[in-house]
Amino acid sequence: MNQSKRLKDGALLTTIYIILLLVTILFPLTSMILTFVLPVPFIIFAARHDWKPSLIMLTATIILSALFATVFSLPLSLLYGIGGIMIGAAIKRKLSAYETWARGTVGFVAGLLFALLFAQVLFDISFVEELNERMNDTIQISQSMMSEFGLDEEIIEQQISIVEESLSTFNDLLPMLLVMMGLIQALISQWIGYKVSNRIEKSNLRFPEFRNLQFPVAIIWIYFIALVVSLLQQDPDSILFMGLQNVLILTGFFMAIQGFSFFFFFAYYKKMSKSIPIIVTIISLVLLPLLLPLIRILGIIDIGFGLRDRMMKNEKK
Repeated sequence: MNQSKRLKDGALLTTIYIILLLVTILFPLTSMILTFVLPVPFIIFAARHDWKPSLIMLTATIILSALFATVFSLPLSLLYGIGGIMIGAAIKRKLSAYETWARGTVGFVAGLLFALLFAQVLFDISFVEELNERMNDTIQISQSMMSEFGLDEEIIEQQISIVEESLSTFNDLLPMLLVMMGLIQALISQWIGYKVSNRIEKSNLRFPEFRNLQFPVAIIWIYFIALVVSLLQQDPDSILFMGLQNVLILTGFFMAIQGFSFFFFFAYYKKMSKSIPIIVTIISLVLLPLLLPLIRILGIIDIGFGLRDRMMKNEKK
């Protein structure tokens, strides 16, 4: 019975995935939305049957996507399959929403790396080289446009050098960008997976209130160790320096998220209107370059010193 149900679920969800993939390929405008929906069939299957049978489904999906879609869809199936299976397997084990998100992030980052490696080996397509080529084309177009407008050559050279330096930094931060992409993909796909699973399975999967988000103290230690080592390592061309910059930006991102979470907690604690923390967050995002350090410091204090726990204890006294 279980084997029969597993086969039926696998066949149905694989068919749904192939249809979604074909729609994504045939109608590129839908890709912005469907990129977050494509992992859902894997999430549902893995949540029901765990990761081992899901690998069989992934193998079947890769073969069928090559037959019915295009060979170039294979990296996409790897990406969505690995990430979706990691989220679904975490749901199967009844892990918390944030633990599931963390595993999903690892899955999508691994899927991205596999997809890039797959494209490099099978199609001889280097993502980094393609990206650099597109960026160089953009620089040349911008340079020719500025020349046509009659700008001074010295000013043009200064502007181009600034852009080239920014692009060089972008390449150095590529690992961090991959992790950020994995974080966003996992978060939205997991949320959609929760909604679908709740409707089909009559379960009650959901993310806790954002105000209750609490990252581990280890994030602060990682941030400060990377900060101290980066002060000692001043060679911008070294692999260690580039790695440290990626770690600093990523951990800083988590602490900023913690700071925003504290806004929502403080508003709830003071019984303020729900719109107030939303407005504060929007203003903070608009003025991000100015306010980001303050938000990050707030996150550090909240994580390191248990700010909200101290407020709750003082209230009990």
